[in-house]
Amino acid sequence: MRLAIAAIGRLKDGPERELAERYRKRAEQVGRRIGFRDVEVVEIRESRAQEVGKRMIEESIALANIIPDKAVTVILDERGENLDSATLAARLGRWRDDGRPAGVFIIGGDDGLAPSLRDKASLKLAFGAATWPHPMVRTMLLEQIYRTMTILSGHPYHRA
Repeated sequence: MRLAIAAIGRLKDGPERELAERYRKRAEQVGRRIGFRDVEVVEIRESRAQEVGKRMIEESIALANIIPDKAVTVILDERGENLDSATLAARLGRWRDDGRPAGVFIIGGDDGLAPSLRDKASLKLAFGAATWPHPMVRTMLLEQIYRTMTILSGHPYHRA
């Protein structure tokens, strides 16, 4: 199973990008041993449309275009489920074992996602009720993906 994070916007060079990349590499390394081929980040340009609704639609179309057929889609949404790491790991493991070709985690732009994309998600995932800056969300998501890989592989990183 291939994993991807599709995010609106680009992380600037600096500590946030370095930390996110460190977790991405760790997740990919551990994941390869347990049936996860890649962990990649796809950055999509923010829409330049003036109207909020049009921006949401343009960005959502760009995100939807990178989702492979039969992929599991997980959107980051403050109204989503607050899952603990073990539950997220169990879901990822089940999707892998079911033969899903890919899992795509979607981080929308500042205006959110169009309902058409949000409604197609296999899972809506929240990191609490607080609003987080996009660089932190991406880094926290990559850390959680790394943590799920360690849980699935029996590595001691996660100590519940």
